[in-house]
Amino acid sequence: MPDTLVSGRQRSSAITTPSQAPIPPVLAGPILRRVSATQVVLWLATRSPAQPRVLLAPENGPQRRLSPEFGTPQYRQLQAAPGLHYLLLALDLEPPLSPGTWVDYQLELRLEDDPAAGWQSLSALLPGLVYPGRQHPGFRIPGRLSRVLHGSCRKPHHDSGDGLAEGDRLLARALSGEPESAWPDLVVMSGDQIYADDVAGPMLQAIHQVIQRLQWPSEDLKGLGLTQLPNSEALYRHHASYYAREELLPEVDRARALTDILFGGVRKPVFTSDSAHNHLITLAEYMTMYLLVWSPEPWKLVSLRAPSGLKPQARARYEHEWQVLQGFQHELEAVRRLMAHLPVAMVFDDHDISDDWNLSREWEEAVYGNPFSRRMVGNGLIAYLVNQGWGNAPEAFSGELLDAVATSLRRPGSASHDELIDNLLRFEQWDYQWDTVPPLIVMDTRTRRWRSESAAAKPSGLLDWEALTDLQQRLRGQDAVILVAPAPIFGVKLIEVIQRIFTWCGFPLMVDAENWMAHRGTAHGILNVFRHPKTPQNFVVLSGDVHYSFVYDVELRGRRGTGPHIWQICSSGVRNRFPARLLEVLDRLNRRLYSPRSPLNWFTRRRWMRVIPRKPRGTPRGRRLLNEPGLGLVELDEAGRPWRISELLADGRRVEFERREAESRWD
Repeated sequence: MPDTLVSGRQRSSAITTPSQAPIPPVLAGPILRRVSATQVVLWLATRSPAQPRVLLAPENGPQRRLSPEFGTPQYRQLQAAPGLHYLLLALDLEPPLSPGTWVDYQLELRLEDDPAAGWQSLSALLPGLVYPGRQHPGFRIPGRLSRVLHGSCRKPHHDSGDGLAEGDRLLARALSGEPESAWPDLVVMSGDQIYADDVAGPMLQAIHQVIQRLQWPSEDLKGLGLTQLPNSEALYRHHASYYAREELLPEVDRARALTDILFGGVRKPVFTSDSAHNHLITLAEYMTMYLLVWSPEPWKLVSLRAPSGLKPQARARYEHEWQVLQGFQHELEAVRRLMAHLPVAMVFDDHDISDDWNLSREWEEAVYGNPFSRRMVGNGLIAYLVNQGWGNAPEAFSGELLDAVATSLRRPGSASHDELIDNLLRFEQWDYQWDTVPPLIVMDTRTRRWRSESAAAKPSGLLDWEALTDLQQRLRGQDAVILVAPAPIFGVKLIEVIQRIFTWCGFPLMVDAENWMAHRGTAHGILNVFRHPKTPQNFVVLSGDVHYSFVYDVELRGRRGTGPHIWQICSSGVRNRFPARLLEVLDRLNRRLYSPRSPLNWFTRRRWMRVIPRKPRGTPRGRRLLNEPGLGLVELDEAGRPWRISELLADGRRVEFERREAESRWD
């Protein structure tokens, strides 16, 4: 593999010569998104414009051939580069299929750059897409939900297994008829599907090589305050492009309070991530990372060795990260197969854009007040829209909006690109609902925040009053609901108290002080939603973000009748974990300081709640927090109540959370 070609300091981070392997016909996908009795939504990325057709073969029913017409709501195509096109398929089913029906599907493409090949089946183009013994991928039309997978926080260069790959092994066991491995209904990915602010050096180099092979158009960076970086090519070749991007990121004005509080008056980047050495910047970088974390195909275009010019410490870090990334890459075929067979619900959290995204009004003023950092956040939002947001609720994204996205992809850095960013920063339809039974309601806790009016540095509430009102309206009249909150609504009290203390001292960013109880208005608002007499009796709250697993059974008093019953279920990082020794100490202290008889319970906002923490089976005595990468599995009865809650660990083990009545207490 060739080394990087360099010529002096300004080119010490230039792109290595990519592999000359041909561009694969399908670069990513297919990913199954929202599926119902009346619609099937599919996402995929190809190397050229393509005409698709889909053959659906329901069990005990006639086959259906769907040939969506280009330019209609059923088929939108976005060209990101000459070698990259996104196919967004929202296929209407008429007549509807019955809930619970198993459907085999065959997706065929006729690629514009290879007309002689005719129609090509994805099952033939991607042999690893199909499970052993099957001819085509398939899915089940969700009806009454009985088994839901969920997880978040999938960092490619974290040295562990991949929880999504364990989910794939679960599906393989289910197809083989294993009794304890019934087919799940869907998978919820509740945030941090990428880590835009924490990118490994080899991953960034792979991104640049794929950008070059796919011939992404140059992004104009003029007018953003970077005189030495007129465009994206200059950025990729700058000496600080690898392991030193904090030198390029915009800085807070010396006079601003954020600098004074955090850094004693020293100028620092407006982004608060402590891992921003390779922070994604351009639209092409954000978009290409999605390809590399979801598919093995783009890696065929990559040929990596450490760039010349790296200092010894950076070179050693690069080599270690590359070893870890090879393990990540090895499991991508399993991840792709899982996402082609289960409906995938997604929502962003901070790392999909940048660490501490919208944590406080001060953060927002610093980031959005600078054209460079505003562009970076906007690029992340455009990438999220195309790769995640659209598939959750295609009807929320008008043809006009998608046309604006297409224009920005063709001319990154143009006035229309910045206008789109302005519009997306005001967009309020990232939250959504899937009409399953019980319904799946996914909250946007990142852009609809309740900003502090008393002090700009105080953490914002995770939902503002208007969003809480909208949520309450969605919940009215429901008997049960699955509520997706990226950050746990009911978290570990000691950790929340520590965050509160740091906030009092003016350091909320140091401890990532984002929890539902950190803002008085949001805390009272969400608890009032639970107490409202016309909201559901049974709430299953799925969360992630904190990188460890726990389960709380929660009962609130003060509402007519009994209940509601709330199950706060937090899954470990899919490919991440909390510092082990620190979490062990916090877990032990939390049990001691907030025991059932502790007077400290009266000084929290969650007083007057009955909380029953569950014990992860097989862990040391007293342990309540499970710190292992994996994927959560929740099994529901007909009333929408969990009867078994487990964590499928990336190493193949399964840990069940046991309820022990003796441990119930009043908070």
